[in-house]
Amino acid sequence: MYKNIKSFSKIADFGRKLLDKPPIEVAIPLISNCAKELLDADRCSVFIYNEERKCLWTIHSDGVEKIKISANEGIVGASFQEDRALIVNDPYNDPRFSYKIDKDTGYVTHNIITLPIRGAFNQPIGVMQLLNKNTNEFNKEDKRLLTFFNHYISGYLELAIFFSEEKS
Repeated sequence: MYKNIKSFSKIADFGRKLLDKPPIEVAIPLISNCAKELLDADRCSVFIYNEERKCLWTIHSDGVEKIKISANEGIVGASFQEDRALIVNDPYNDPRFSYKIDKDTGYVTHNIITLPIRGAFNQPIGVMQLLNKNTNEFNKEDKRLLTFFNHYISGYLELAIFFSEEKS
């Protein structure tokens, strides 16, 4: 069924760390680093949906400051709007790709995988995006692994965001 049982064990171990309820500013980099390690990716961004402003913004993004985009912009926006994982292994030839951040930073995106992060009512509350798989292209096995990982992080993220908004 799954080719990489070792990765699923890593996810289970990581899930146990989240049970300690670390503060969001500690947990998000842990989530990002674990996702990058699992999929052998260069960068990870975690976007959260702001319903009032109809935008997605990063609570974590490697290599850049905060990113804020319209909820239907780019591959991330398409993943959010379509409520499904997307694998794009040739982004510059995909009309949905928004290359503004690459242009602004000098970073070159070679491949992308995105996955909606769902809340308690199975509605998307954000999107996880990983860039540039180091050992090839993203594939269906990566999608399965990221989906499994998402089950561990989604509840934590939803609660952490809720409590951080309550404090503001």
